[in-house]
Amino acid sequence: MDIQLELVPAEFLAIVLCGFGNELVPLTSDHGDEPSLKSLLPLANVPIIDYCLRWLEESGIRDVLVICPAIHRPAISHHIHSHPHSSVRIDIQSYEETAETGVGTCTLLRHFSSRIARDFVLLPCDFIPPPSLPLSTLLNKFRTDTASDGSIATTCWFTPPKSEKNTTPDEWGHHAPTASIVWDKPSGTLLYIDTPDEQDQNSDELELSMSMLSRYPKTSLSSNLQDSHVYVCKRSVLDLLNEKRHFDSFREEFLPWLCKVQYQRTKRQKYQSALNSSTNTSQSVALKHSTLLSTTQLNPASHLPRNKSTATSAPQSPITSESSHEITPSLRVGIHLVSDVAARVNNIHTFMEMNRRLLEKASFVLPTDPTDRALIDQKAQISTDTIVGDSTKIDERANVKKSVIGRHCSIGKMAKIVGCVLFDHCVVEDGAKLEGCILGKNTKVGAKAELVRCITQPGYEVDPGESVKNEKLEVSDWTAGGGFEESD
Repeated sequence: MDIQLELVPAEFLAIVLCGFGNELVPLTSDHGDEPSLKSLLPLANVPIIDYCLRWLEESGIRDVLVICPAIHRPAISHHIHSHPHSSVRIDIQSYEETAETGVGTCTLLRHFSSRIARDFVLLPCDFIPPPSLPLSTLLNKFRTDTASDGSIATTCWFTPPKSEKNTTPDEWGHHAPTASIVWDKPSGTLLYIDTPDEQDQNSDELELSMSMLSRYPKTSLSSNLQDSHVYVCKRSVLDLLNEKRHFDSFREEFLPWLCKVQYQRTKRQKYQSALNSSTNTSQSVALKHSTLLSTTQLNPASHLPRNKSTATSAPQSPITSESSHEITPSLRVGIHLVSDVAARVNNIHTFMEMNRRLLEKASFVLPTDPTDRALIDQKAQISTDTIVGDSTKIDERANVKKSVIGRHCSIGKMAKIVGCVLFDHCVVEDGAKLEGCILGKNTKVGAKAELVRCITQPGYEVDPGESVKNEKLEVSDWTAGGGFEESD
């Protein structure tokens, strides 16, 4: 299969964006001089970016451009080269940015546009797709729509997972917001996205264009969907973005504007030639890739029944030019709706919920190496819905339930851990009790301390006997409370 794919010209370039993860603070707060990367946060003991790279690899995409902040590049490069994906060629590029001065996706795409020579898949490092959604499903919709009527992009939207009651307190921060969108179900076309600017101007009503409603009279409206931020695009979309220099956010500015091109006559006439550029991947190359992938069974999930309302519906009839009798490109933006649980792990609530869901599927994962297994005392009580990382020591009569325990951790005697996520190198001393907590890397919990629904910054230390509930525990607060004293 790999040899066959190498003989066919590359069809897509995947562009993976790795940001700072400000909504995941304090888990992404620095540990001394060492940054804590969102892309490397462990989800069921697997770095988040690995789910993304595996999804790409299974789709047959071979060329990946990873874009990250300059300060994160050494750690990401070390991780990728230490855990190589055999069939994927990864090019890591960085940009100068801080957590306080963000750089928009449009700006990044313009900056690296010289490296993007063909149709591309833009995706965040934190999207976790369900097993029933191979990336080839989105690629095939894009291939079909572009070949049949000249669609220019395909998007993916999902219903966010709901957390169990009382598992994540409001003190942990905001839940990911949903968006109000309008789409045409028969053709699978995204028509309208409510933007922050429009919400500020008129928060109670949606103002929909008559030109849109006249062309698509049977539309659907939803206000409870989230954007996966996975976009399959023609290369010409980037050419147009290079012209629209004032756009910074792809999701909040450029994509809503792009949706309007398909039904607003003035925009169509102005940008049709640019969006129908010959720089896009040829149909023959797309056909070869889709045929190879369908016959080599890259992903068992690709053989599951497809959602009839989104995957098998035919596009709306394209416009025909009276003078030439040729099909005029529709310039549509397609939409695929995910029926199973998907998530963007870009806030603490979702991070905890997805760990819990992956635990349900993992079913009792202990280290396989005999030396590592010997570190777990036979009198320790570990439930079957728990994951324990390599080189982790668990002492006698410790009780661990529904939790993810990282690598090189130490759990003391009679410690009790329920519904928690512990990153690597955490220490929980004798008799400590943890419930519904997330402990950043190198956290130390003193003997007989008690934490309930707390999050700790990497390197935080909880004093013996201390009791805390519903808090974000950051090193700056700990040191300000007397962790260091000035000398004479």
